[in-house]
Amino acid sequence: MSVASVVPASRVRSLTALVRSTTGEVRTTTSPLTGEDVAQVPLSSIEDVETAFDTARVAQERWARTPLASRSAALLRLHDLVLEHTDELLDLIQIESGKSRAHAFDEVAHLALTARFYARRLRGQVSPSRRNGVLPGLTSVRVNQVPKGVVGIISPWNYPLTMALSDGLPAIAAGNAVVHKPDSQSPLIALAGVELLRRAGVPADVWQVVSGPGSVVGTAIIERADYICFTGSTATGTIVAKQAAERLVNYSLELGGKNPMVVLPGADVERAAAGAVTACFSSAGQLCVSIERLYVHDSQLDAFRDAFVRRVQALSLGASLDWDADVGSLISQSQVETVTKHVEDAVANGATVLTGGRARPDLGPYFYEPTVLEGVTEAAECFAEETFGPLVSLYRYSDVEEAVELANAGEYGLNASVFGPVREARRIAPRIKAGTVNINEGFSASFGSIDAPMGGMRSSGVGRRQGAEGILRYTEPQAVAVQRGLPVGGPSFVSSRLWSRLMTVGLKILRRTPRA
Repeated sequence: MSVASVVPASRVRSLTALVRSTTGEVRTTTSPLTGEDVAQVPLSSIEDVETAFDTARVAQERWARTPLASRSAALLRLHDLVLEHTDELLDLIQIESGKSRAHAFDEVAHLALTARFYARRLRGQVSPSRRNGVLPGLTSVRVNQVPKGVVGIISPWNYPLTMALSDGLPAIAAGNAVVHKPDSQSPLIALAGVELLRRAGVPADVWQVVSGPGSVVGTAIIERADYICFTGSTATGTIVAKQAAERLVNYSLELGGKNPMVVLPGADVERAAAGAVTACFSSAGQLCVSIERLYVHDSQLDAFRDAFVRRVQALSLGASLDWDADVGSLISQSQVETVTKHVEDAVANGATVLTGGRARPDLGPYFYEPTVLEGVTEAAECFAEETFGPLVSLYRYSDVEEAVELANAGEYGLNASVFGPVREARRIAPRIKAGTVNINEGFSASFGSIDAPMGGMRSSGVGRRQGAEGILRYTEPQAVAVQRGLPVGGPSFVSSRLWSRLMTVGLKILRRTPRA
C-alpha cells in the first residue's frame, strides 16, 4: 500500500488549503502504518491566529442570527455527507493514525451520531425557557442561552476525526464560531471533516483551522478564545486551565485515565473476557477511556485469565486498509518507547507477561503486540501511570468492597467498566469515581450514547461533552425578568413594614402549596 496511491497530491493540496497560513512554512507528516510522508501542512503564525479570531468574530455575529432550523439542517446534511464519504474518511483515519479499519469506523459513526443528535435536539436545548418568577402572576422570567462568541478547540491525534468535529458541532449549533487547531500528527482527516462541514452549509469563516505547535498556536488560541475545549494529557490540560483562568475564561478538558474494569462474582466469564479485549485494545489502547486495569474475583480469576489471554492471542495485527486486521499501529516511536518501558519496568519489578510484550517492526514502524501483565506491583510505573497503548494489567480481589477501593485508587476518574449481574453492578456504579461507568461493556455504551454526558472526575478533566451539557457549556444563561403591576419591593402607598408583613404571610402560604 502506497500512501500516494490512496491520497493523491492534488487531494492533499485541496485539504491543506483550508489551513489559515501566511508563513510559507510547512510541517511534513508521516503515516505510522508505513513511515511514508503523507503531507506538507502549512504552519500558522500568531498573526494568522489573530486574523482567524478577528474574522470569526464578525462571522459569529451573523451566524448567531441564523435561524435554529437552518443550523439544524446544516448538521443533518453533515450527517449524510459523513456517511456518503465513509470510505475516504476511513482511509485518511488509518493513514494518519494507524488504527484498524473497524476502529476507524467508530469515529465515522460517532461523528454522524453527534451531528444528528444536536440537529434534532437543538431547539429544545437552546430556545428560551420559562422559569418561576418571584411574585406569581406578576413576575415572568425567561432564560436565554446566549452563545459565548468564538470557541477555541484544540483536538488530539488519537481520534482525529470525531474529536476534531464532535466537540465543535454543538458550539456552532448554539451560535458560536470556532477557531480550531487539530493535532500536528493527524491534520488531514480533521481538514476533510471541516471540508464536509462547509459543503453542508456552514460558512467558512464560522469554522477556521490553524496549524502549528501547541506551545505557539495553542497558546495563541487560549489567549483569544471566549471558551476553550481541549482534549489531551492531564499535564497539558493543567497548563491550559491555568492560562484560561488568568483570563477568567471557561473551559472543558478531557484528560488522561487509568481506567478500571471490575468483573463481579456471577459474571459471564466468556462475555467479560470478550468485552475486555475490545475495551483494552481498541485503537491499540490509544483511547482516553481505554481499560488498563482488570480486577477479577478470586473465584473466577483462573477462568477469566484463560479466556482473556486466548482471545488476545487470537487478535491479528496489520497495516492494510481493509477490514482484516483487528488491531493497528501505535502513532509514533515515542508511544512505542513508552509501552516498551512500562512492560520492561513491570517485569523488572516482578510482573509476568501472559501474552505479547514485543514490538513488531516487521509489520510497520510502530506496531506493538497487545500485552497482558499479571503480578504488577506498586513499584512498577504502569501500576498508576497511564500507558496509552496496548497494555493491560490483571489483578485479583476477594470481595466487592475491595474491588471498589481498587477501582478508585489513583488520581484519575474518566471511565470504568463493571461486568456482572446488572442489579449488583448498578448498586456499586455510583461509588466508583469516574465520569462514565459502563455495565457489561467497556466504553462504547456511554461513548456512543450522545444524549448522555461524558467527561472525567478528579485529574481526568473538567466539564462534559455530549448531551445537553455538551451544548450548554458553549452558552451563557441570561435571565430576563418582566415585572407587571406591583413592584417587587411593594407599592409606594404601602409602608415597608406593612409590605414585609404581607410578604411574610404570602411566603407562608406559598410554603404550603403543592410542589410544581
